[in-house]
Amino acid sequence: MPQVPPNRFTRWMGRTFLRVFGWKVVGTLPDLPKLVLIVAPHSSNWDGIWGMAAKIAMGFQVRVLGKAQLFWWPLSPLLRKLGVVPVDRSSPQGTVEQAVRMIRESERMWFALTPEGTRKRVERWKGGFLKIAQQAQVPILMAYFHYPEKTIGIGNVYYPTGDAEADMAAIRAWYRPWQGKNRGTV
Repeated sequence: MPQVPPNRFTRWMGRTFLRVFGWKVVGTLPDLPKLVLIVAPHSSNWDGIWGMAAKIAMGFQVRVLGKAQLFWWPLSPLLRKLGVVPVDRSSPQGTVEQAVRMIRESERMWFALTPEGTRKRVERWKGGFLKIAQQAQVPILMAYFHYPEKTIGIGNVYYPTGDAEADMAAIRAWYRPWQGKNRGTV
């Protein structure tokens, strides 16, 4: 799996930050060079903070797309160091194509996103994560936030079948028990 260079201090900082605030990480990361990592429910800006702390604590490398508006000094260098890539929404290739290209061109890359696409409650998840996984020919790793127990969970690796509707239904069913800060996953 993609890992950051070993740094005991930063990993300790990530673990300590989570522990001080009462959070724990459960589950095991798979040893796969490429995958799409989806995390839900995404109902608060805090999700990004807890997720980054878990990433630092566990020492794995992940890329996420962020709004270009977030990339201003002095935040821009920090975001890039944490694996955030500015998304070019005006690109004629589109976000899915940008992500697929990044994964295909990398020897090792985990690409993370939230299937809801927003912090607001949605009835239907966006299907971009399935398209990215299928076009890049990589599996999907499912992870979750469960605020009542302050848990970040690493779940199953899911291999898309090609039937987007059935894949989405199976993935949504897996997420049903988890509760975000402001809501569940429907």
